Amino acid sequence: MTTRPRRHRAELDAGEYATLAAFRYALRSFLRFSETAAAREGLSAQHHQALLVVRAAPDGAEVTINELARQLLIKHNSAVGLVDRLVKQGLLARAPSSVDARKVNLRLTARGARVLGRLADIHRHELERVGPQLRELLRQITAATERNGR
Repeated sequence: MTTRPRRHRAELDAGEYATLAAFRYALRSFLRFSETAAAREGLSAQHHQALLVVRAAPDGAEVTINELARQLLIKHNSAVGLVDRLVKQGLLARAPSSVDARKVNLRLTARGARVLGRLADIHRHELERVGPQLRELLRQITAATERNGR
């Protein structure tokens, strides 16, 4: 990860800190909602995210364990264990790569697609509910940043 040289930045005022705090609280609240929803389906948040990664791949794109590890920001061996658990639950299946025999592709099973579909539906409803608040807080943060030349 590269870091930018430090520049002098204008100090945030109390209102900007309050907006940042409210935004982080709203994000954490959504993540807590998501974790709870996944748990009701017998999944951890990481399991849910793994299913999303596999399902979100464009049609025809292959999702390998390496790609899953990269997307989840975990090590390859951790992704292997995660996939093992999801295969055991009947949510994911492994298939040999059509491009590289050394690689294994991942796909949702029918059960995995049903579980993820239920989760996606309740997440969509929750985002419809909290989305306007998140958008407004993000707009305020962006406006303050632009106003202060940050």
